Amino acid sequence: MRKKKYPRIFNILPLLLPLLLSGCGSALMDPKGEIGNELKSLILTAFGLMLIVVIPVIVMTILFAWRYRHSNLMAKYAPEWSHSNAIEVVVWLIPCVIIVFLAILTWNTSHSLDPHKPIADKEDTLQVEVVALDWKWLFIYPEQGIATVNELALPVDKPVHFRVTSGSVMNSFMVPALGSQIYAMAGMDNDVYLVANEKGVYTGRSTNFSGEGFAEMTFDTHVTSEQDFQAWVDKVRGGADTLAYPDGYRKLAKPTEDAPVQYFSSVSPELYQDIIDSFRYGNGGRDEHAGEHGETSMSAEAAE
Repeated sequence: MRKKKYPRIFNILPLLLPLLLSGCGSALMDPKGEIGNELKSLILTAFGLMLIVVIPVIVMTILFAWRYRHSNLMAKYAPEWSHSNAIEVVVWLIPCVIIVFLAILTWNTSHSLDPHKPIADKEDTLQVEVVALDWKWLFIYPEQGIATVNELALPVDKPVHFRVTSGSVMNSFMVPALGSQIYAMAGMDNDVYLVANEKGVYTGRSTNFSGEGFAEMTFDTHVTSEQDFQAWVDKVRGGADTLAYPDGYRKLAKPTEDAPVQYFSSVSPELYQDIIDSFRYGNGGRDEHAGEHGETSMSAEAAE
């Protein structure tokens, strides 16, 4: 009999499996914050429940194929068999119970893990405004009066309220080790609450493809003590660069790939809102539009 020849890839595939699966390790499964821990628990719980169905199906598929193989003459042949109440109960009842449990779990966690739900009182929460640009991240600290590009610093155990928008196409803001992602869309003010419970440096990124510079659209999140955070703020304030709207912002917003970290010792007080309003009222922003069409823009703001 002629021996079948298989492509060489099948011979080396077992050796490649560890390499192929190495990408499955993720900061999402090694969380460093309260929200991230709850999301990990939800993922593992849902995964475990689904395995209750998946594992028996895989095992029975293999066993049935082996038992009723062509060469096994001892297997019982029952061509007239068509129904079993016991089997019907098992194959319908167990999945239905799992679906009901998953529905209840999803309902509860959808509310408890709502990204817009505050973690602590407003006075105990750090405010950070996030703007997705091509292809970099602008972080504005309104309470500290500073801004950075592609570097985020947070005090450990301090709840953070991120307000998120985009100065360009839609993006998605996420620090996987801390938890939830949230979409950044032009002209819209989105938000998410996160907290980091362990010191360290964690990678943040865009999780929504946004063009040729997308792969380098990452940033480091430095989680430090309160004292080190204040020292970092003082370092940024000691810089010479400032960020004003509209000229300074428009220069910064020009597309760049693999953009370096930048510090701005001061920013326009309403920079974040001006960026949002530039899409609502035109490139001039809210103030310029109000100057030309005062009553119209005031009515629009009142309606919102």
